[in-house]
Amino acid sequence: MSLKAIAKQLGLSVTTVSRALNGYDDVSQETKARVEAEAQRRGYRPNTFARRLKMGKIDAVGLVFPVHPVPLNNSVFMDMVGEISRELAQHEVDLLLIADDDNADRHGFMRMVQGRRVDALIVAHTLDNDPRLQQLQSAGFPFLALGRSQLAQPYAWFDFDNHAGTFNAANHLISLGHERIALLGENNYQAFITQRRNGYLDALANHQLCTDYLREVPPTRRAGYKAVQELMALPSPPTAIITDCNSHGDGAAMALQHMGLLTGENRVSLVVYDGLPTDSIVETDVAAVIQSTREGVGKQISSMVLGLISGQPIDSLQILWQPEFFPGVTTNPPA
Repeated sequence: MSLKAIAKQLGLSVTTVSRALNGYDDVSQETKARVEAEAQRRGYRPNTFARRLKMGKIDAVGLVFPVHPVPLNNSVFMDMVGEISRELAQHEVDLLLIADDDNADRHGFMRMVQGRRVDALIVAHTLDNDPRLQQLQSAGFPFLALGRSQLAQPYAWFDFDNHAGTFNAANHLISLGHERIALLGENNYQAFITQRRNGYLDALANHQLCTDYLREVPPTRRAGYKAVQELMALPSPPTAIITDCNSHGDGAAMALQHMGLLTGENRVSLVVYDGLPTDSIVETDVAAVIQSTREGVGKQISSMVLGLISGQPIDSLQILWQPEFFPGVTTNPPA
């Protein structure tokens, strides 16, 4: 079905119909509505490839994620990716997943940049000094960083206050009387991991508490389970445990449950960042640090990247969200 047929039916020029379907501002909302309704009635679909060539847009965004550690194993990350993709699709923008190997000589996503195969990039799991962001900034390519980094020029970023998450959780446990508090943290130096570790360390330092219960382990259930077993075998085991991801948290909760320490008189307090996974076999309402809903995060990130593509000022694309603390039933005074 051609534009000519729609134009003839509505008594408009082909140019007006074309501009209405492509969202140009010089066409009134009433005319746009008439054109869109007629196009829908006739089952008309524009030539997307031709439109992209004409407007200089690809209508695709790449999401760059690290190969090590693999975030695709993380249900929180995958839920977020799904929501971003769904939101962008409503604007007819595709989301492409791009795995990046930090150890490679060249970053694979630069092929997408140099070939102009995407309109912008979303860069996940940033580092404090991230060479990927530095390279993109030098190339003058639009990107949205999921996390903050040290860069020479302002850039678009979305982040949670990860420091506040563990800082508030540790302070809550301290207020209940806990002095031996453990943290199970990931064993890498991505910015959000460092921020969560520092939040825990700062809270304990403010109260002159021992930080010997910090453990850096891989982000897996097995690692969380084994770390808790080892901690509880110490002569003076911790009375409370914080985990910086829900994989650690699930393993920790299972270990405490198997030892009879998740509930009951001798219970050990437990706080899990992002809460237990939805497929956890632990049914106890475990305390959690929550970073909004996946739907809310997806809408925020997709809105920001669309603003980035349309030329919105960088200083309006720097957003920090605060996490919330939910005590559940697993934060109690020391047994």
